[in-house]
Amino acid sequence: MTSKKTLSNSPLKGEETKPQVSPLRGDLVGSVLTAALSGGSDYADVFVEDTRISSMVLQDGKVSQAQQVCLYGAGIRAVKGTETGYAYTMDLSEEALMKAAKSLTPAVSPIPSKGEKKQSPTKTNGGAALSWQFTPSLEGTGEAIQSLPPAQVRQLLLQVEEKARALDASVIKVKAYISQRMQEVQFASSDGTAFHDFRPRTSLSVNIVMERGGQTQMGFASRMLQMGAEFFSETLLNEVVGEAIQQTDFLFSASQIEGGELPVVMAAGSSGILLHEAIGHAFEADFIRTGDSIFTGQLGKQICNPSISIVDDGTLPNDAGMLRFDDEGIPGQRTVLVDKGRLNSFLYDRISARHFGVEPTGNGRRESFRCMPIPRMRSTYMLPGEAKEDDIIRSVKRGIYAQSFTNGQVQIGAGDFTFFMKTGYLIEDGKLTKPLRDLNIIGNGPEALRRISMVGDNLRIDHSASMCGKEGQKVAVSQGLPTVLIDKLIVG
Repeated sequence: MTSKKTLSNSPLKGEETKPQVSPLRGDLVGSVLTAALSGGSDYADVFVEDTRISSMVLQDGKVSQAQQVCLYGAGIRAVKGTETGYAYTMDLSEEALMKAAKSLTPAVSPIPSKGEKKQSPTKTNGGAALSWQFTPSLEGTGEAIQSLPPAQVRQLLLQVEEKARALDASVIKVKAYISQRMQEVQFASSDGTAFHDFRPRTSLSVNIVMERGGQTQMGFASRMLQMGAEFFSETLLNEVVGEAIQQTDFLFSASQIEGGELPVVMAAGSSGILLHEAIGHAFEADFIRTGDSIFTGQLGKQICNPSISIVDDGTLPNDAGMLRFDDEGIPGQRTVLVDKGRLNSFLYDRISARHFGVEPTGNGRRESFRCMPIPRMRSTYMLPGEAKEDDIIRSVKRGIYAQSFTNGQVQIGAGDFTFFMKTGYLIEDGKLTKPLRDLNIIGNGPEALRRISMVGDNLRIDHSASMCGKEGQKVAVSQGLPTVLIDKLIVG
């Protein structure tokens, strides 16, 4: 269910995009939270969202799809211990907000979770409603957040196609996609936290089909950053188109090999998807709380080589996973998950943090106001080591150099994974030789982590358009990796 409202005309080039909804009155927010607490809950919050999404697809010189979507509403949460009631409404009138808040009372259990310390009730000024002042978190940054009207988006997409066809005469199809998402968020909680933020996000994706001698291949490239119209630089357009052309060209000379257990060198950058999927999800504290993660009970223990440190970061400028505040009002921060091989922290939202008696790490995220926040990654990457990439490759007698990946599957509890390697090379006697494509790489996340024996000094964050799905919610993320050597994985 998506709310719809009349959209104003698209802004002219260079015009700053202003938030469309006025901040809710602080006294109204206070009344809503007080109502949510009235049934004996010890915490409540309200999340208000106004998001405008515009997208356009150009295929073979013609616009095949153009869309504008508006998400507008509020989500209200009441918590007792770690039991949660949640309601949302697309009507921001005082009557509708109060009705949603009061509906939470019977949804919250008065019994804390087993083994959990009793929480002190939130003070509400002797029963009087609290009040908040909202301050835009972008104030003073000097950044003018701009969006582009459809005519300019179409022109950019035409440029993408022209660049692709000019780079290689064998290009027969080009599909380009631009998405602009402008999200305004207001948040307030019964512990006095409040913020008002504006979150832009823009992405460009390019699919290329090339034909040579009756054979066709398809390549792909994308970028996504928290930026407005300034995202579309000439450098970025050339970079994305060039990467898609290069990948497609590579596939014509690539082939497959017979499978088996082999050393695998993971290339810097996009190979970080394996870190995100095979290991990162198992660090999310809701899986730890339920005992479903392979890392349950491992906090403080040595889980891999001391040369390995892994962080989840919400502070990288313009990164897709950057958060000035998470969706529970916790300031953006950098969390060290693995410190020199030792499991140092999990990724906590407010609920899991109170269950374990620790501070939240700023990982409470939600897809929209219709969803409760849950622990999610932001930008997850391994810190650089000291090895040179050439030395890592030279150390392998026979193995695989994995350059790019597409889809994969992971079993969180057991940690088992399978990933589809799109491009790479065979390593023979310490040298990259035969181009490879379309191989499955199979392993176990914690075991693969333990088998990393060399870590390169060339960390690269991958800014491809990555959306992470969990419990039916999708959020934007990024990942990164230096070149690493995994001593043994199954290649098939």
